Formats: sequence, C-alpha cells, structure tokens
Amino acid sequence: MTKNPTLLLSGLPGAERILAGLLDYSRNRPTIDACLVRIARRRLARAGLLDPAPHGDDGAELELYAYLAHEGARAHSRYNALLRELASFEHALDHRLAGRV
Repeated sequence: MTKNPTLLLSGLPGAERILAGLLDYSRNRPTIDACLVRIARRRLARAGLLDPAPHGDDGAELELYAYLAHEGARAHSRYNALLRELASFEHALDHRLAGRV
C-alpha cells in the first residue's frame, strides 16, 4: 500500500471525502465516505491505497443510498451528486497515476 495517501490524493476533487473514507473503512466504521471507498475499491487498490479484495464489494451502492435516505430528504439527489464527485475523483486519480497531472 502507498505510504502517504494524503500526498497522492492532494488536490484531487473529493480527496477529503476519500481520505476520511479510507480511515473509516480501515476502522470498519459504516459511513457514507466508507461506502464511497468501497465503490472505488478497484481504483484505490490499483493506486496502492487498499489491498485488493478477493472478490467484489457488492452492495456498497445500496448501502450508500440507505445511509442517505436515513439522513432525510433528497437522498436521490445527494446519491447522484456523490457518485458524480466519485467519478470525477476516479478520473483525476487515473490521470495522476498515468503521470498526466
């Protein structure tokens, strides 16, 4: 695993959320940010930020939606916004890993 995820992720869109999620995930805390880390697990493992899972992390999207719904109204809008932010993060991470950023 990468020794300094903060350095690797610095300046990427949504990095703060992913860093918080990595911490929550490592401590088995069920949070929105940990769900996002689970959704992005393959890319994060490729970046050296997580150990590869022996199988997929099915259900993270449903769990994320359930957390948002439990928090109140507009779960669908927040869910879509978080997934767009995650896609932007993943795209930026891919570019950084390829040496383009």
